[in-house]
Amino acid sequence: MTVFETRIGHTFANPELLSEALTHRSAVNQRGGGRRPKNRGAGSNERLEFIGDRVLGLLIAEWLFERYPDEQEGALGSRLAHLVSRDVLAGIAADLGLPDMLTVAGHEERIGIRHTANVLADALEALLGALYLDGGLDKARYLVRKGWQDNIGRQVAPPKDSKTALQEWVLARGMPLPVYEVVSAEGPSHAPDFVIAVHAGGCRAEGRAGNKRAAESAAAAVLLAELEKTSPGADRRKKS
Repeated sequence: MTVFETRIGHTFANPELLSEALTHRSAVNQRGGGRRPKNRGAGSNERLEFIGDRVLGLLIAEWLFERYPDEQEGALGSRLAHLVSRDVLAGIAADLGLPDMLTVAGHEERIGIRHTANVLADALEALLGALYLDGGLDKARYLVRKGWQDNIGRQVAPPKDSKTALQEWVLARGMPLPVYEVVSAEGPSHAPDFVIAVHAGGCRAEGRAGNKRAAESAAAAVLLAELEKTSPGADRRKKS
C-alpha cells in the first residue's frame, strides 16, 4: 500500500477509504458467506465510484477548458467523452498497477475479473473518489493530470463521436439511418449496465456501457469498423 500511495501521490489519512476503493463487490459478498447483503455493494467501491465519476468529469472538463481556449462545447465534449471512456480508464488503471491492488472474491479471481475493462475503470473512478474525500480536489487533480497526460497529448483534433461517424458513413452511401435498440438494461440505479444493438448497412453490432448513450457509441464504433472492413474498396485502401 505504501508503494501504491507513493505512485498516486497521496498518503491517506483514512486508509479505510483506499481499502474500500480497491474492494470489488464480489469480495464483500464472499465475506458475507454468499448471503445477499441488505445494501448491495455495501463496503465495496461502488459508492466511491459514484462520486469519483463526477470528480473525473469535472477535472477533465477543467483541463480541456484550459488547454483549448478557442474550442466550443461540441469539440470539448467529444474530447471529454473519449478521455472518460471505459477503455481509456482501464488502460490508465493498468498503468497504475490497479489490477494487482484489487480485492476480489476467489471465484472471480479464477476467471480473471481483476483485469477486465469494466472492473478496472470502476476501480479507477473509485480511487479518484477516495482521493477527493481524503485529500481534496487537488489530490485528485494530481492523479488525473499525471495519469491522463499521454492520452490528452495524443488528441490533436477532437475525436469524432462514433454515432456521428456511423451516420455520416451510411448517408454518404445512400443507406437508411442507423437504428438503435435496447437489448438489456440491468443493475442497480447507481451502477446500471446497458447493452445496445445498432442496425445499419445490413449489419448488426452490440455495445455495453454504464449508460445508454455510451453503449450506443460503443455499438456504433464496432459496427462502423465492421462496415469499413467489409465494404467495397476496403482491400484497395489497405494496399494504398
